[in-house]
Amino acid sequence: MPLAKALELAQEYDLDLVEVAATARPPVCKLMDYGKFKYESAMKAREARKNQAHTVIKEMKLRPKIDPHDYDTKKGHVVRFLKQGDKVKITIMFRGREQSRPELGFRLLQRLADDVQDLGFVESSPKQDGRNMIMVLGPHKKKTEAMAEARALADARKAERQGRTPGSDAADDVAIDDDAAEDVATEDAAAEVTEAQDAPAEAPAPEADAPVEQPAASQGA
Repeated sequence: MPLAKALELAQEYDLDLVEVAATARPPVCKLMDYGKFKYESAMKAREARKNQAHTVIKEMKLRPKIDPHDYDTKKGHVVRFLKQGDKVKITIMFRGREQSRPELGFRLLQRLADDVQDLGFVESSPKQDGRNMIMVLGPHKKKTEAMAEARALADARKAERQGRTPGSDAADDVAIDDDAAEDVATEDAAAEVTEAQDAPAEAPAPEADAPVEQPAASQGA
């Protein structure tokens, strides 16, 4: 098709004439809405970046004679990392005479692996590396699955904060009506008390004069 005819068609249908295969002979062009095409391409790239998973190796350092409370804290971090789909590198640091007892570190690593076996597995067995002993734990869940679950949980919490249950609106309306009725009744009672206090006191009615008794006439009069 001649170029002039293609440009005429693009103008007639209010579209753009886009070259899609410049190296072809003759070149291949396409009629499209180029602005819409760029927007859809950007949205697809954004979704691909959102679902892209990067493998991250976290590290947690322990001592052979770690305190039970500190061990629970460190284990909690390891559990969180595994739930997020990350690998965890556990390092046991030996100092001084502790280097002569590597079995302490080995037992500690085995204990930690047993505590988190529901979330991860031993990807690299414990091995001595100078003054340190290293073990790597891998998660059972893939990074993409963990990200999807975390995103779904965040959306559910957001919907729970913003949304309301179907019957809650009606219940709130009834409660509001009851409160309004109580407020109106209280205002009416207060108004009646105020009117009663402001009204002038009525003068007491004069008492009727008591009849004056006439002295009885003497019989001899």
